[in-house]
Amino acid sequence: MAKIRLFIEHPLAEGQAVPLNPDQAHYLASVMRQGPGGEILVFNGRDGEWLARIERLAKRGGDLAALRQTAPQLDPPDLWLVFAPIKKARTDFIVEKAAELGAARILPVQTDHTNSERIRQDRLQAHAVEAAEQCGGTFVPEVCDLLPLSRLLDGWDGARRILWADEALAGPAETLENLPRGPWAILIGPEGGWSEAERRRLAAMDCVTRISLGPRILRADTAAVASLVLWQARLGDWR
Repeated sequence: MAKIRLFIEHPLAEGQAVPLNPDQAHYLASVMRQGPGGEILVFNGRDGEWLARIERLAKRGGDLAALRQTAPQLDPPDLWLVFAPIKKARTDFIVEKAAELGAARILPVQTDHTNSERIRQDRLQAHAVEAAEQCGGTFVPEVCDLLPLSRLLDGWDGARRILWADEALAGPAETLENLPRGPWAILIGPEGGWSEAERRRLAAMDCVTRISLGPRILRADTAAVASLVLWQARLGDWR
């Protein structure tokens, strides 16, 4: 079975011709040393995973032929990750691990104490694509552009519950045994912690559940991974 996997923004069906962009053609030809006749795996986030044969590679692009489906489409649970961006490499890590762990949507937010005032949404989206390619997933989560937390909460649908990883609750870790199923969002704060105004607002929202992630205060990137693991193990598709 082919080991190279590519995310393709094109419909996939038996016999379907699939175009490659210049970057993908360069990657296959120059990095992976592939040529016409080689076989790779492709997915588009909708039609599952497919085995495809390389038909043509050139500087300006190339073409594949879809042969057969090798895995069905597997969408993640309806789980969002909402987090305050931190240093570049650690923000990249959060996005990559969220894609691997099954977040359906990733929302960076500007909080009162967020250090980063801007992000490169296109670069973070590319990291999500690479993570899905490497982990065998057939779904790529959307990475949204940076949005003020206050604006996000202004339009929040109360039917989507928020799991708030609050460092002020450091103690025994939660098991999430009594939480209801349905749409959820995990909320991870900034390195500088939450402001008092943010704490009051979150505490007043009926859809918010505060949890502890254990007796030690975790870094933001560690807290994101720990929260995703806890939720997936109890309420997600790991069961």
